[in-house]
Amino acid sequence: MKDETKCLHSGYTPKNGDPRVMPIVQSTTYVFDSTEHIGQLFDMPTAHMYSRFSNPTVEVVEKKIADLEGGVGAMCTSSGQAASLLSILNICHSGDSFISTSTIYGGTVNLFAVTLKKLGIECIFVDADADEETINQAFQANTRAVFGETLANPALAVLDIEKFARIAHNHQVPLIIDNTFATPILCKPIAFGADIVVHSTSKYMDGHALQTGGVIVDSGKFDWTNGKYPEFTQPDESYHGVVYTRDFGNMAYIIKARMQLMRDFGAYPSAHSAFLLNLGLETLPIRMRQYCENAQKVAVFLKQSDKIESVSYAALEGDKYHELAKKYLPDGTCGVISFVIKGGKEMAVKFMDGLKLASNEVHVADIRTCVLHPASATHRQLTDEQLIAAGVNPGMIRFSVGLEHVEDIIEDIQQSLAQL
Repeated sequence: MKDETKCLHSGYTPKNGDPRVMPIVQSTTYVFDSTEHIGQLFDMPTAHMYSRFSNPTVEVVEKKIADLEGGVGAMCTSSGQAASLLSILNICHSGDSFISTSTIYGGTVNLFAVTLKKLGIECIFVDADADEETINQAFQANTRAVFGETLANPALAVLDIEKFARIAHNHQVPLIIDNTFATPILCKPIAFGADIVVHSTSKYMDGHALQTGGVIVDSGKFDWTNGKYPEFTQPDESYHGVVYTRDFGNMAYIIKARMQLMRDFGAYPSAHSAFLLNLGLETLPIRMRQYCENAQKVAVFLKQSDKIESVSYAALEGDKYHELAKKYLPDGTCGVISFVIKGGKEMAVKFMDGLKLASNEVHVADIRTCVLHPASATHRQLTDEQLIAAGVNPGMIRFSVGLEHVEDIIEDIQQSLAQL
């Protein structure tokens, strides 16, 4: 099926007399015929037994997203941050390291550089645009993964996924890609060599700013038996000797994430949240096309203004990442634009406060146009050096173009620029 059809039908096929719309299973627990059956589930949970780590409604959404990304399985989480965290903790332990590009979401930078460091896991940041030899030098004997974003938030740098997949696989480690801004409608990282894909489903997938959520998708293609990951090939004593690669084959990664990490952390979304997310997914292909069309027109307008210092939008001719965008994002580069106002932070704030249609809020990828100043909000915790590495200028504005009529969006920008 094509993506438009998958968004409507994947994950749930009603049987005779079943409801057409995916039902909400609003229950924490499930009933079984015998004590023995429940005991077996605690040895190897192959069915829903408690909604801390699986639920029938959430499962439908997991199957749909896995199908859209081309993966063998998926696990939803309570937030995008939880998805990023668990994707790393599933393969990294105290004393390990992993590599991440520096141009990623500020909250993820803090998670990797500060919180994971407290757990004894080192994140080694690299310049995504560096050559392969330079990136290879960042690897250590204990490096167990590589992480990057398809479209960096908010720098909007396009990642050369095939380059990073090649580097990671040469070192026998998996590549994890955050595909939040692109969504599987605009880019499918697994098709370019990624092994694991994560999303903040709070953004375009939901699209309506109704619930927070995240998801981890397993490609099923990485070889966990290569000798570097004994936790996948040796018995898990917390599950009475389960061996993930032996017992679950190419779904070893995602099953281990659920059986170990979701069991212990419980960062699972509610059934109602999954129901709302599914509504967003059903219209995702239509919305992504319109986001891209609107953003392209806004980016062209901004590029022509003498009050704008620079515009970052990879779909624009002449953008630093335009050639990579044509390869990885041929159908558009989402609805988010980053631009720098002349006059630095003071003028950026004045411009934002002068907007009437666009909302000044801590969100992005909504159906409504919204705007944020990353240096004083999402990336506030970063040092000046980290801001530069993340591609965040003090005068940078992250402008998330919504689905209003594009002429109204441009008129709002015009009237605010006129006040500067």
